[in-house]
Amino acid sequence: MADKIPSWPKVTIRLYDDHNAEVKIAGRSHPVNHHDPRQAAIALVSERAGQLGRAVKATAVESDGASWPLIIHPDGRVEAVEVDSKGRSGSGAKPIWPIVLAAIVACVLIIGTVLYVAVFSKLGDGVPKATESPKLPALPEPSVGPDQFPARPAPPGWSTQASWTVDIAENTKPAVKPDGTEVAVLTPDQKLAVFDSNGKVLWQDKVPKDSKSPVYTTIDSKPVLAVATPDTLYYWAGDGALPEEVELPNSADVQFFGKSPLVQLGTEGGAAVVSGGELKAVPDQPRLSTILLADGERALMARYAGPLYWSQPGKERQELALKPPTGLKEIDHVVAASPDFALALWKTKTADIVSPVVHSSADGSVVAVCKPTKKNAADRWRWVPDTSRKVAAWGECLIDFTAGTTFSSPGFEPLSITGTVIYGTNNQELVATAPGRPAHALPKNSARPWGLAGSHAIVVHNSVLYALDKP
Repeated sequence: MADKIPSWPKVTIRLYDDHNAEVKIAGRSHPVNHHDPRQAAIALVSERAGQLGRAVKATAVESDGASWPLIIHPDGRVEAVEVDSKGRSGSGAKPIWPIVLAAIVACVLIIGTVLYVAVFSKLGDGVPKATESPKLPALPEPSVGPDQFPARPAPPGWSTQASWTVDIAENTKPAVKPDGTEVAVLTPDQKLAVFDSNGKVLWQDKVPKDSKSPVYTTIDSKPVLAVATPDTLYYWAGDGALPEEVELPNSADVQFFGKSPLVQLGTEGGAAVVSGGELKAVPDQPRLSTILLADGERALMARYAGPLYWSQPGKERQELALKPPTGLKEIDHVVAASPDFALALWKTKTADIVSPVVHSSADGSVVAVCKPTKKNAADRWRWVPDTSRKVAAWGECLIDFTAGTTFSSPGFEPLSITGTVIYGTNNQELVATAPGRPAHALPKNSARPWGLAGSHAIVVHNSVLYALDKP
């Protein structure tokens, strides 16, 4: 029967102690405080099953980590799904959830469910709140210690001495919090581990095998750490709080180009933003437009030759016209966008020559104007902004947003930015530069930092993270 029940919504019941539990339904958390938390949790899930008019699948997790798959019906009946003889925990113990629930389902559970649906669901508070927010479980900490970084030349301004190092999962990247206070990694034993700038473990959580690299972003106007899998977006508020989970449709792709995640819906078409633990479809997308990024509940869209649009669920779409730079009148096409900025190429009086211009995505005003260049060259330029919005490189154009100036560096191809140092190549030679300063050649294969954490530069080599010291 279990294979005939849809796998959505995703339901998890976590038992913390004799009085506290948590029910998660499609990523929405429902804390439970009750003299029998199993009974109250099943009542809550059976109510949702009643709303759907069918049974739902659920995973029950004991306080010791053992888990059991269940089927919960609208009338409160509970079935245990067959598992191997050792159960999910591998301990060989019999699953306590099916035993306990089978004993109470005929009387106490049904009575409790009826009372819950008839009385408690009509009250303003709904489910009683837990007296204390559940926290992540304690997990074995990864091995962290000092080491040398001899494999590659260190980036300029940093030594080969690393105050702390840690192994990370293969083919993953670390995330450095924009303010430099935290570093997040995926470990080889399938954990998300968050460190302070000195290598102290702040918190950890288990993650699925197919998790992608962590990303610091913003959801519901709050900074969070996010990890995407093919079917779920997880995000943590930090401080040991449990994650929120948002189910993703088949073939969905989570992008982090903007201040918030944008979910491209794949085969379903369109895109969605994340709000209140749910996906909300981006509404009213103009014909022949492209969705560029998300900023909270808003999504920025553009037609090829403009204009831009801001779209938000529940609100009217806002058109954003890009203001022309001095002496120019017509947009050739909109190129891309990043937090706070939109990029466009403007036509000049000379055929095939365009003026690359950076605009504010808030009001369309001109932020920076680059030196005119050939259109086919500008189309290949890569946009690399600094996360603090102080500097950026757009191909050969280096931009100082603080001073409001631009500089041309012929042949330069940007790769990354750390602080205000721009790394890239010129004639296939690795160089470091900054707006208004000459480029300095770097030794071949020099390490480029992923970011700055406190007084350390974060580099990676052979799936090991090194926090390099200053000389």
